[in-house]
Amino acid sequence: MNQDNEDLHDDADEIRRETAADSPELAEHDRLAELEKALEEANSKALYAAAETQNVRRRLEAEKQQAASYAAATFARDMLAIKDHLDRALAAVSDELRADKVASSFLDGIESTARELDTIFNRNSVTRIDTVGQPLDPNKHQAMMEVPSDEPAGTIVQEMQAGYMLKDRLLRPALVAVAKKPD
Repeated sequence: MNQDNEDLHDDADEIRRETAADSPELAEHDRLAELEKALEEANSKALYAAAETQNVRRRLEAEKQQAASYAAATFARDMLAIKDHLDRALAAVSDELRADKVASSFLDGIESTARELDTIFNRNSVTRIDTVGQPLDPNKHQAMMEVPSDEPAGTIVQEMQAGYMLKDRLLRPALVAVAKKPD
């Protein structure tokens, strides 16, 4: 069967060649049709290549913008350790020490440094995650323990370490204690 089809195609090609030899107008028309088909294929390939180039350009631009937006993530994460130390130092200061004039000046400097760090974080879209009283969100909070409480189960009752976001990405999860029903 396939041999018969091939023979028919060969016969048709031979008839076309003979007719083309006899009729230059028909040969010209066939040549024009071939050229139009080739032009159409070339146009199609050119449009596809242009679309692909534009897609690559858009993808690279988006990656560049995202890289620039989150380039400071490692630095910000490192600065959180300094923020934690400042907060712990200020929390450890007694009222007696605050009353002392020399210590009070020193503490004012530490508080000023902590405020400046908060300002820099805000300017760079580093925000503290809300915790106490919020329901546990595993995308932002890391439960460290459960505490018997009258609060609804799964509600955060204590923050052990503050968590932070850089724009819409988690920079560091908040370490928290979660309420559970009393025994």
